[in-house]
Amino acid sequence: MGAVLRQSGLILEVPEAEAAVGRHRDVLDANARLGVPAHVTVLFPFVPPAQIDRVVIAELRRIFANTAAFDFRLTRTAWFGDEVLWLAPEDPQPFRILTELVHSAFPDFPPFEGQFDDVVPHLTVAHGCDLEDMRAAERALEQHLPIVGRARKMTLIAQADDSGTWIRQSTFPLAEPGRS
Repeated sequence: MGAVLRQSGLILEVPEAEAAVGRHRDVLDANARLGVPAHVTVLFPFVPPAQIDRVVIAELRRIFANTAAFDFRLTRTAWFGDEVLWLAPEDPQPFRILTELVHSAFPDFPPFEGQFDDVVPHLTVAHGCDLEDMRAAERALEQHLPIVGRARKMTLIAQADDSGTWIRQSTFPLAEPGRS
């Protein structure tokens, strides 16, 4: 059996959601068990970890240093078919802008490898699990909405080894208006 192709991604961590979604994600989202925190994906897959060098890091730092931090609200649950339960931002546009900025700088890495005509910003809670378990999680989550957060930094995550475990490789602060 050959080596696993390791991947990386850019995410916006949502620590404000962990209290509401953490226990559900631990059971219903395999990525949570592999170390991925509650997040909204900005660009996946990104540059393979072995190819992430100082030039890539410098470009990410430049992009995000020139991008304003923003407040957001996760206001409702939603589904991709019966396979994925997720939380929807009230205004997806700031997340879409982040994706567009990174993809423009790294055009060889389209969001989700170009599989979708419309990339929908979302926070995955459950993926590919028993439908009744996912519906129970949805009912439990509704009492925690809205979840209010602030996008302050971007995180580059990468698979650490062939186990598929993810680690935070780098973080990039977003610009805070009025602060220098």
